[in-house]
Amino acid sequence: MDYSTWEPVYTAILSDFGFERAADERARDRLATLLDPAETVAPDNLDFTVDSVAIAGAGPNLEAQADRAATADSVVAASTAADRLEACGVAIDCMVTDLDKNPETVTHLTEAGTPVAVHAHGDNIPALETHVPTFEDSAIVPTTQAAPTDAVYNVGGFTDGDRAAFLADHCGAEELRFVGWDFDDPAVDPMKQKKLVWAERLLLWLERRRDERFAVLDGRRDTIDDTVLPA
Repeated sequence: MDYSTWEPVYTAILSDFGFERAADERARDRLATLLDPAETVAPDNLDFTVDSVAIAGAGPNLEAQADRAATADSVVAASTAADRLEACGVAIDCMVTDLDKNPETVTHLTEAGTPVAVHAHGDNIPALETHVPTFEDSAIVPTTQAAPTDAVYNVGGFTDGDRAAFLADHCGAEELRFVGWDFDDPAVDPMKQKKLVWAERLLLWLERRRDERFAVLDGRRDTIDDTVLPA
C-alpha cells in the first residue's frame, strides 16, 4: 500500500472518529525510539506468497472455524485470535496487535521468532512504553496508520483484523481466507462496532484492489457505504 493511496482514507477515518493525526505521529515516533531499527522486521521481509493465508479475527465463531485456519498455508491472527487458535492447536505465522489486550502473547511469540506487527496509534503510547521493551526486536514489525518513516511502516488498515489482511496482501498472499469474523457481534461496545464498520469498508476496498471476492462480505456488499473509498 502506497501511503499516497492510503492517506485519503486515513483522513476520512480521522474525521469520522475525531482522532488527531499528530497523536498518531507521536505514537509512531515513540515506538521507533523503543526499538532498534537494525533488528526489526520490515514487511517486505515477510513472505506470504503461498496459496492461502487465513486472516483470523477474534469473533465468537473463531473456534468453530479453526479448521479452516488449520488448512490454510499461513495464518495471520489479530490480537486474541492468536491465543484462541493456539488453544485449538493451530499454529500462527504472524500476529497483528495494538497491545490493548494480550501483550504476554507478543512476548512468547517474539521469543519464539514468530513475527508480530505491533501498531502505534494516538492513545496507546503507555502500552507501547510498558510492553515493547519486553519483546524481541528481531521479530517485531513496527506499524503506523500515519505517514510511514524509515523505522515504522504503513501497509494499510485500521483495526487489528483488517490490518492483518492488508499486511498479508502486501506480503504476497495469493488468497485471503477469513475466519473468526463477525461484523454484527452484539457483545462489542459502540466504539468497537464503529470500528467494525470501518473494517468491513476497508475489506471491501481491499477485495476490489485484489480483484478477489471475500466470502466474509457475501450478502453485505450492497449495504456498505463506500463513498469515502478511492474509485
